[in-house]
Amino acid sequence: MTEASIFQNKKAAYYTLGCKLNFAETSSVGKLLKQMGVETVREGEKADICIINTCSVTEVADHKCRQAIHKMVKQHPGAFVVVTGCYAQLKPGVVSAIEGVDLVLGAEQKGDILKYLEERLPLLPQERKPADAAHESHTVAVKDIRTFAPSCSCGDRTRYFLKVQDGCDYYCTYCTIPFARGRSRNGSIASLVEQAEGVAREGGKEIVLTGVNIGDFGRTTKESFLDLIKALDQVEGIERYRISSIEPNLLTDEILQYCATSRAFMPHFHIPLQSGSDEVLRLMRRKYDTALFRSKVERICELMPDAFIGVDVIVGTRGETEAYFEDACRFIESLDISQLHVFSYSERPGTKALEIDHQVSAEEKHRRSQILLELSDRKLNAFYRRYLGQERSVLLERSKNPLVMHGFTDNYIKVELHPDAPLEDNRIVKVRLMDLNEENGMVNAQLI
Repeated sequence: MTEASIFQNKKAAYYTLGCKLNFAETSSVGKLLKQMGVETVREGEKADICIINTCSVTEVADHKCRQAIHKMVKQHPGAFVVVTGCYAQLKPGVVSAIEGVDLVLGAEQKGDILKYLEERLPLLPQERKPADAAHESHTVAVKDIRTFAPSCSCGDRTRYFLKVQDGCDYYCTYCTIPFARGRSRNGSIASLVEQAEGVAREGGKEIVLTGVNIGDFGRTTKESFLDLIKALDQVEGIERYRISSIEPNLLTDEILQYCATSRAFMPHFHIPLQSGSDEVLRLMRRKYDTALFRSKVERICELMPDAFIGVDVIVGTRGETEAYFEDACRFIESLDISQLHVFSYSERPGTKALEIDHQVSAEEKHRRSQILLELSDRKLNAFYRRYLGQERSVLLERSKNPLVMHGFTDNYIKVELHPDAPLEDNRIVKVRLMDLNEENGMVNAQLI
């Protein structure tokens, strides 16, 4: 049996939970299987293969992963079910024991998913039930996770996501990612430029750089993130790059100065703050304080006055007293930022945070989340309103309705267009920003 014939006429279903990096990885697996002849299932069809890429950033994420697995097994009885991702690495025994799960692949093995499928699919009987699942598991200890699995794909989106780095060496007290993804590692600049050139050949115009701790790029290859963005900026055909998230202590002035004058890097940054209280930052073992964070925001605003600045914040961590939370609110309120991504702290087994006194109740976490979400809405609305009446460039994104187009401006304002005639997606057009639609959180725009 040839390699290709194993996959011919097979259909696959995909389910991804968690971060952009997970979506990029799942999309790359889907692209690989498509090249082998596997079609993505349409609604109502039964899949032969199910791929579930999991997250484990919170207890809620773990629960959603289990729900997703049960749902996929029920929707596609008899399918060969593969589960990978962070939850699979952290809890392989729990995952492999779920009814219908055939194969669990940890962080080191997920890059070899095609090989595992090639070996196992020919051995399957034609008629299978969830009870016939193999419940096989392959993981290694976190210290042995060394492989960097390349990933660059857009899935059913317009923008491409290029994985440049994986893993993390920071071991913040609240976080399990280093245990799920291993130590910091990366692809070479040459290999990443080659992937970006491939995107350009496919007609892609925008690439989002993804990773776990992308500012730490270079651990594997002795290169630097600054050298990476300089090299990517030279790739002809790619008109836009975005940096998905970068630690404030790794966002150097050299990086900011380069982005401010670069050909294709957009005025858009996402920076994890996690807490606006220096005391809580110390408990978290973050590698900066609020003074450093403020200096980065101010420098971005100085170099790129139009920049969109998104910020991650966690509420209700162990040790976050009411006074510390109030300090954090005042600090965040004072920052010239565009939007907050607010997360409620979740207890994670094996983390150092469990040794910290003072727990915050679920009700209080919810209250604090609402306060910051309201602050985020105010800041986002103020940012959007600042640009009403202006002209900006927008990359048109795929839409089910050809007479309603969405997209983002260079500085990440989400717009909605109602053209007189259908427009093709993946085009960069000039628009005028008209008014804010508070119902959908977008700005109505008109083509120029």
